[in-house]
Amino acid sequence: MAAQYTARMSVSASRNERSIDATAVAHALARRARESQGAWLHAEVARRMAERLSVIRVQPERMIDWWPGWGRTGPLLTQAYPRAHLLAVEPTPAWIARAQAEPQAAWWQPSRWTQRAPHRVLEADALTHGGAQLLWANMMLHAVADPPALMARWHQLLTVDGFVMFSCLGPDTLRELRPLYAQHGWQAPQADFVDMHDLGDMLVHAGFADPVMDQERLTLTWPDPRALLNEVREWGCNAAPHRFRGLRTPRWRSQLMVALQALANSEGRLPLTVEVVYGHAFKAPPKVAVRSESTVSLEDMRGMVRRSRTTDRA
Repeated sequence: MAAQYTARMSVSASRNERSIDATAVAHALARRARESQGAWLHAEVARRMAERLSVIRVQPERMIDWWPGWGRTGPLLTQAYPRAHLLAVEPTPAWIARAQAEPQAAWWQPSRWTQRAPHRVLEADALTHGGAQLLWANMMLHAVADPPALMARWHQLLTVDGFVMFSCLGPDTLRELRPLYAQHGWQAPQADFVDMHDLGDMLVHAGFADPVMDQERLTLTWPDPRALLNEVREWGCNAAPHRFRGLRTPRWRSQLMVALQALANSEGRLPLTVEVVYGHAFKAPPKVAVRSESTVSLEDMRGMVRRSRTTDRA
């Protein structure tokens, strides 16, 4: 259930720092860039997140899609806002090359004439300015070691009254695997995921206003361990720093298959929990300190006037 979020004002540094192996994430990004088929789960979450755009009144003219290939956004944003410019930010040159190699709509298709083409595809480090009214990030924030720093970057790229909308995996994801791995004395099956309340805190401390956090738990089932492992591998990788770092043996894999089969429900299918966290927040106009003499830029003044008019109409 979605709820207006009130941030807790004391956030320790340790809460902001994630224990995650960035090298493992980089390897997963490289592997996924070479594979033609993306994760079904990411596409499904993108579809569900797009349904939430209807509650947003802002009609963006410029949008930023963060890691669209990984998040499998597809045409969802251009369908929702067909006249807006779209800037795609991919994580690596391999993902940029993959995006640029995707076939474009034929010249005779109506979408070529009724929609503006995507602005361009580039890496985040090459993004020198934003000016966007919408920043969209589907199923990628859990792969970042420093979410607060990324949120601060997003805040810089948005205009006043622009909004960020994201989704990511939550702490209950794959919760069935933790006791199973512990029972066999195996290392962690995945890195820890950030709780939605902590993500809300991070949004506020990055400068965002009115964050709304929401989560849902999905129970996915598979017919056998092999199908389960194949699909979970599409989601990314085990980025836990204390995971087993060597190559696993065929004997260990056989033990894993037996252990996973023990999870079977009454119908013989293997269930796993996936917690999906959703969040959105707005970039508020800067606060003006009350002094005997204050200086406000023309851009900031216009933003405050627009926000005041929007509030009056609401």
